[in-house]
Amino acid sequence: MKKMFKKIVIYFIAFMLFGLVAIFSYHRYQLSKESKLLDTKGTLVEVDHQKINVYTEGDGQDTYVFMAGSGIAAPIYEMKGLYSKFSQEQKIAVIDRAGYGYSDVSSDERDIDTILAQTREALLKSGNKPPYILVPHSISGVEAIYWAQKYPDEIKGIIALDIGLPSQYVEHKMGVVDVWTVRGMNMLTKLGVHRLTPSKVYNPEVMKQSFLTAEEKEVYKALSYKQFFNDDMKNELLHVYENSLKSEKLPKPKDTPILLIDAIAKKNKDSKFTKYHSQKYAEFAEQINISEVRELSGTHSIYLYKPDEIYNLAIKFMKTKVGNTERPR
Repeated sequence: MKKMFKKIVIYFIAFMLFGLVAIFSYHRYQLSKESKLLDTKGTLVEVDHQKINVYTEGDGQDTYVFMAGSGIAAPIYEMKGLYSKFSQEQKIAVIDRAGYGYSDVSSDERDIDTILAQTREALLKSGNKPPYILVPHSISGVEAIYWAQKYPDEIKGIIALDIGLPSQYVEHKMGVVDVWTVRGMNMLTKLGVHRLTPSKVYNPEVMKQSFLTAEEKEVYKALSYKQFFNDDMKNELLHVYENSLKSEKLPKPKDTPILLIDAIAKKNKDSKFTKYHSQKYAEFAEQINISEVRELSGTHSIYLYKPDEIYNLAIKFMKTKVGNTERPR
């Protein structure tokens, strides 16, 4: 009986190893095949001995800088439905952080000062000069707020898309299970296992909508498979507590106008987390001289579901609350 059990275990391990080798080989083959689709869309500039991509579109007095949330592997394509609204009358820039989109993977520790320095340098080298209006989503809210704290003269305003506030990341530090889940996902991605779950790699909602052409959708998928949960994305999550703590130790950016868009799904409107999230937004807004919190019905990727509403709220906020008046120094 013991010998039989031992054989079963050996066969199972051998089968798993064979399966992983097959998946890895298929993944590498597909990456090679898909690389033919990945001609850079934007401007690649050298920052810290690596290439960072910045996509610019439109023309106008203000530059709206779109900053993707964690794990959004192809920001230029996923956020097009929103930024194309702005680029009709304004200048927009989409920054691919290291490890995102067409940018190189840096494999550094993703310290907030490094991330911000790379963003600022990449924008300048690509011809985008401050002041900027930042449009961060999710985890990039930490960078946007830190930016306003460190270099307030460079930021005219922030249109925050369901961001995570630094205080929230500090209050909810990752536990051991979360840390190892992140590390495990990163390892499995290197083996190509993510090929088995395409709906986790790229957002199916992007494929349903019409703001991308058929060709762009194929590029979006290829870029997502290439960059999904790489080392930079892993390190970004693993260091979000330390990065947020740096922000929390600084005074709030009270002179930077901030519009906080709170995405609330109907099914979760009465949940404990939704109430907590809304409360944190209200508390943060009270500490900012020019601020507004607006609720939109939808899930976390609100830019996919309410682009027109976000655009109208942003333009109205900037025109009526900010305008061309000088901010206190």
